[in-house]
Amino acid sequence: MDRRNMLKTSLLGGAAALVAGTSHAAEGCSTDGTPNQFIPKKAADASPLENELEKYGKCPYCGMDRKEHNKTRMLVQYSDDLTDGVCSIHCLALSLSLNIDREPKHIWGPDFAASTEPRPLVEVDQLTYLIGADLKHAMTKRSKHSFASEAGAKEFQAKFGGTLAKFDEALEATYLDMSKDVAQIRKNRAERRKRAMEKQHG
Repeated sequence: MDRRNMLKTSLLGGAAALVAGTSHAAEGCSTDGTPNQFIPKKAADASPLENELEKYGKCPYCGMDRKEHNKTRMLVQYSDDLTDGVCSIHCLALSLSLNIDREPKHIWGPDFAASTEPRPLVEVDQLTYLIGADLKHAMTKRSKHSFASEAGAKEFQAKFGGTLAKFDEALEATYLDMSKDVAQIRKNRAERRKRAMEKQHG
């Protein structure tokens, strides 16, 4: 039995056990069932670039508005045409990890140097990344901005520093930064909740 069939068998067995013996837990967690709870929830989309900000307005992993964060947003279409529209390479890394048995067919990132709003999306294999520049970036302290041309990336590098890289290197850096970034995101959100409560109670 190969690994894929073994995984399917173990998942089916686990699902049966849940139905038979843990109905109370199922009532409390009706959408759980790793890995199925992480499958992109929208229908398969053969043309994800068409009206992508209308179709994928919010990042499914952090809830951020992708139009507001169009300079860092990304889009991944898997081989079955299920698509995740995310706010950043940080949340793209989450999507790729959680959909580990789903092969990416296309991944797009923004041209940060473009002057149009929203920034146009480009296949990541054609992008040059600038890692660690003194530029803000969604969901990560160490910025990882993408550019349609190496010349554009070098222009920003001259002003803001950073290291030039390809997509695979930027993705690897994202995974390496994940622990610190998650800790900072939790801290930021806790502080926002605290301020909101203080404001609410005067």
